[in-house]
Amino acid sequence: MTIAPETAEQVTEGERASRGRGPSLYVQVLVAIALAALLGWLAPDWGIAMRPLGDGFIKLIKMLIGPIVFTTVAVGIAGMGDLKKAGRVGGKAVLWFELMTTVALVIGLAVAHLLRPGSGIHAQLDKLDTGVLDKTLSAPHPQGFVAHVLAIIPDSFVGAFTHEDILPVLLLALLLGSALARLGKRAPLVLSLFEQLAAAVFGVVGIVMRLAPLGAFGAMAFTVGKYGIGTLGSLAKLMGAFYGTTFLFVFVVLGLVMRSMGFSILRLISHLREELIIVLGTSSSESALPRLMGKLEAAGCGAPVVRLVVPTGYSFNLDGTAIYLTLAALFVAQALDVHLTWAEEGQLLLVLLLTSKGAAGVTGSGFVTLAATLAATRSVPVAGLTLLLGVDRFMSEARALTNFIGNAVATLVVARWERDLDLDKARAVLAPRRRPPAQP
Repeated sequence: MTIAPETAEQVTEGERASRGRGPSLYVQVLVAIALAALLGWLAPDWGIAMRPLGDGFIKLIKMLIGPIVFTTVAVGIAGMGDLKKAGRVGGKAVLWFELMTTVALVIGLAVAHLLRPGSGIHAQLDKLDTGVLDKTLSAPHPQGFVAHVLAIIPDSFVGAFTHEDILPVLLLALLLGSALARLGKRAPLVLSLFEQLAAAVFGVVGIVMRLAPLGAFGAMAFTVGKYGIGTLGSLAKLMGAFYGTTFLFVFVVLGLVMRSMGFSILRLISHLREELIIVLGTSSSESALPRLMGKLEAAGCGAPVVRLVVPTGYSFNLDGTAIYLTLAALFVAQALDVHLTWAEEGQLLLVLLLTSKGAAGVTGSGFVTLAATLAATRSVPVAGLTLLLGVDRFMSEARALTNFIGNAVATLVVARWERDLDLDKARAVLAPRRRPPAQP
């Protein structure tokens, strides 16, 4: 059974058709971000009032993520027709996710030790205003290994789609895909139904994405209006360290991975530039998930691999979030003059390897995950996260962008590893551009 190739591509068809009628979505979002920053700077109250636009767009996208993950993963596994192959692809993906997440966590830890962004602040815990923090972290979250594992199992089939966590939906999709793969001759009819359902959901995504400029405008206007660019001076060192570290990770670590396959990280970024601008404007990597799948298939990745690896990576492969977690945790410790032993840092790293897997790809999830980790290890006071409230929103863009690029690279790696990568297509899109020979 083959996967219908049109489902993921439908997301971009509307944009291709509309390019002759006006600016592309890429240009519209860029203009919206620029206007939003200007509004938030000149009229902060008006900028804050634009928040419902950003929140509404994110809610529309989150509404569709569950059905997208459920249908694409289930169809992807069933479409392979071989549970051994599905298990092999999933195993390779998880292995790669763990490797890159560990590298990202260690890099964040190393940079925190090297630059010590929190040293010199000497914040006093009893003088911190934790009222806003209490509101931010009011939602319950699982703590401990057993709680995280049990949280993956939904209370009911429908209940998996009523929570923000992708993992319960992913579990149902894995079970359904495995069951469909075992049906043999009875599978095509059911599989065709799910393919059509996936096509319909992607069609809805295409409609929702037309609102991306409004969503980006609202999110950016609120951020600049609420926190103000000028208020970030005291935390500039942390922001600079984080942005520099994500830049290093993308262009050095992921760049070397792409080079080892004969591709260019710059060409990949150029190929995904429209999606990256949407992620930048909304601070959410989920906002471009369907489009990413279409772009990766266009770059030669096999549809079954794309539809299994990409949705899974949104919960298990959050490289930008991993960097943020270790860097921010040590920043808080340094700012509060809390000395962590190597054993405590090792414990923090091990816990983060678990808790980072449950972070959704939406804005603010990294902050909640960090709070859960500090509460579990008790090595750094959770109240110290108050120091990050003013700047966390400005770092969420870099987290989302790094997560997004990391998942694209992971899918290419697994597709190449699985020999399900059309090298001619991939080289045409991602191979480094060769300079023409010099004229004698």
